[in-house]
Amino acid sequence: RSVSAFLLNRSSDLSLGSNLGDKEANIRNAISLIGERVGLVVRQSSLISTEPWGFESARRFVNAAVLCETTLTPRQVLLATQKIERELGRTHKSVRGHYADRLMDIDILLYDDLRVDEPDLQIPHPLMLERDFVMIPLGEIRD
Repeated sequence: RSVSAFLLNRSSDLSLGSNLGDKEANIRNAISLIGERVGLVVRQSSLISTEPWGFESARRFVNAAVLCETTLTPRQVLLATQKIERELGRTHKSVRGHYADRLMDIDILLYDDLRVDEPDLQIPHPLMLERDFVMIPLGEIRD
């Protein structure tokens, strides 16, 4: 089996969140860019409104999840989603649990059944089971 055929069948679950600006538009724009740069979006959850997690803010989040078919490696998915975050106005990533309001946050939750444990990339996402704002949309696209 060729490498390209192997990679074509990969799927990646991504979590999206925004609590600044036009949150729904931010999510829609991110999903569109994911479709262009990461891979075919085959499933998309509804948008849900949630309280901030891990920090205090008066601004609620809008969260969603998507399932993509991709030919990208997990590292390439990370780089593509980080670029999308920056283009949509994200200025910095959370560091060591210090969270803040953000225009766009995209996390890789799952990538097929792969396990990745690198300093800047952990798959499955290590905190996803603790976060309803991740698990509720993920459950919608995983049914």
